[in-house]
This record gives sequence, C-alpha cells and structure tokens, in this order.
Amino acid sequence: MSGSSAAAELRRQGIPLRLSDFMKCAVAHYYGSRDPFGVVGDFVTAPEISQMFGEIIGLWAAVTWQSMGAPDEFLLIEFGPGRGTLMADLLRSAALVPAFRDGLRVHLVETSPTLRELQRKCLGDERVTWHDDPQTLPPGPAIMIANEFFDALPIDHYVRRDDGWHERLVTMRHDSFVFIDGPSVPAPFMAALDAPDAEPGQIFEVNSTGRSLATQLGQRFSREKGAALIIDYGHAETAVGESLQALSRHRKIAPLTQPGEVDLTAHVDFAALARAAAPAFSSKIISQSLFLRRLGIEVRADRLKAARPDQADAIHAACQRLIDPDGMGGLFKVLALASPDLNNLPGFAE
Repeated sequence: MSGSSAAAELRRQGIPLRLSDFMKCAVAHYYGSRDPFGVVGDFVTAPEISQMFGEIIGLWAAVTWQSMGAPDEFLLIEFGPGRGTLMADLLRSAALVPAFRDGLRVHLVETSPTLRELQRKCLGDERVTWHDDPQTLPPGPAIMIANEFFDALPIDHYVRRDDGWHERLVTMRHDSFVFIDGPSVPAPFMAALDAPDAEPGQIFEVNSTGRSLATQLGQRFSREKGAALIIDYGHAETAVGESLQALSRHRKIAPLTQPGEVDLTAHVDFAALARAAAPAFSSKIISQSLFLRRLGIEVRADRLKAARPDQADAIHAACQRLIDPDGMGGLFKVLALASPDLNNLPGFAE
C-alpha cells in the first residue's frame, strides 16, 4: 500500500469511492508534483519524440485559421500542454504564416504548478494566459489542441452481471485498494450512456468529464467560429472492455496501486465525444498515421534529413515511430470538432 499523500487523502474521503473520484484525486497529485515526461519519466508523448509532430499541428492550425476566414485575432488553446513542447514547435512553424502568428493569443489549460513552470520556461517571452478550468476560457474565435489530454480524465466503470449493470466502486481490503460491485444501475440510465450489449463480467468505461467537455466545445462552436483537434489513444467505436492502466517508468503496474505516484489513464471513446459535441461538426475518426501522412510528415522528415545529415537515422526513426500503424500511428486516433460550416478540415478529407 502506497504511503503517498493521494492514498492518505483517498482514505480520508471514505470508501467505497466511485472510480472517477479515485482517479481525480490520484491524477491531481501525480501531475501536481512532478515532470512525468521523457525517458527518465513514466511515459513519452509524441511532441517529445520529434519536433515534426508540433510542426505538423501548426500547419493544421494555420490552414484551419484560413478556413475560419483568417480572423485578425483568435485564441490558440492547448489542453494539457505538458512541458510546452508541442506549443513551442507549433509557434515556430506558425512564423511561416505571419498574419496567423501575429493574430494568435496563447491560452493553456493546466492545473499543475510544476508543469506551468516548465511551460513558462519552454515558451520564453510568449505571452500566455493559463486556466485551471476550460470554462474560464474567454469567448471569441478559437483553435484548440488536445494531445493526450482526454485519456487522463477520470472515468467510471460499469460491470455487467446476471441481474444487469452495476457500477464498479473502489474500496479497501487488507490495506490495499480493490474493486467491488456497487448497487445495480437502472437500464434507462445505461441506455442514456449509450452502453452496448455486454456479457456478464464485461466492463463498460464512461468518461463523463470528457463527454461534458465535448458538449461545451460543441455548444461554443455552434455560437462562434472554432475548431478543436483531439489526438489520443483509444477506439473509434463505443464498445465494452477495460482499458484502465497505470504506468511507472514506462512499465505497466496494477492500476489501483500507488495512487498519485503513477500515470493513470484509460482509452478514449472517440465516438462518444463526437456524439456529445452535437450539433457541432465532427470529422471522421482516423488514425494518427493517416492524419500525419496526409499533412506531409514524411516530406518534412526528408527535408530535415537533408538539412541535418548527421541526424538522418534518428529523424527517420522518430517519423516511423509516430506513423507506424502497428504502434503509435495505429493506436492513436484523431478527431476534429468544429463549427458546422468548417466541414472540410485539413487531414480528414479522403
């Protein structure tokens, strides 16, 4: 049993707990106390693998801005910006379109003081406004980026039994956190969550926080011009299955152990996000590999290799890692949400 402050706080909250409450506490402690990224951390994200990733996102944002009518001033928002690496690479590529670069105003949704300081150092003299909550974002035309953000939002589990669905709760047994079945859940409630058919013992994961945010974005984009690019690992269709996982030093461990000390995530249900964003436009859900290749990442890699021949092998390896359909390129999916008339966004057209 971990002696972390998160574990102590969870015990004080009382048990049993909803899984989402357990995750909310654990994730807040985890990100609030460390830099989890990179080889010496717990996991590596796409922006840390290569500058090409952020540059391609910058290209997407610039073309999307043009599709929005090239507003003189607009919000460039990133949810969960990590160390600030993606935003820094995006801003560098944005300089290729001066009016786009001049008009953007950077807003970062980040609750961790530790990561905010890293973002501040990474972005240097860039004027940045930080937000603890997406609801404090100001109005106006906006382009939003969420790379590996939704997977860290708290989820709830529902388990199918012979007598119907039950919410899966977290309790303590022998000084360890364990799952137990909670009370039965009415069938109309599960139908409202779009629960699919399931066999006894199967688990359905619901990211209510993510769905709520998608609803907020959909309502915003129905009022004013905007688009959001969501990149994360997950599945394109709503389905049963347990994906909750914990990572420590790049290795998986049991998800209820060491709360607040390990990375705790779950696969994103992209179809649920798209449904929640109605009546905003939702793109097709495509693989990261297809998205990056359509936007020219292989061409960008060739140019980088020509400019830095001594790093050609490393550049090639990084590009392949991002687009490998059997690795990140296939596991990670991409979804765009936008104002209804922005239905031809770059990277998604056949």
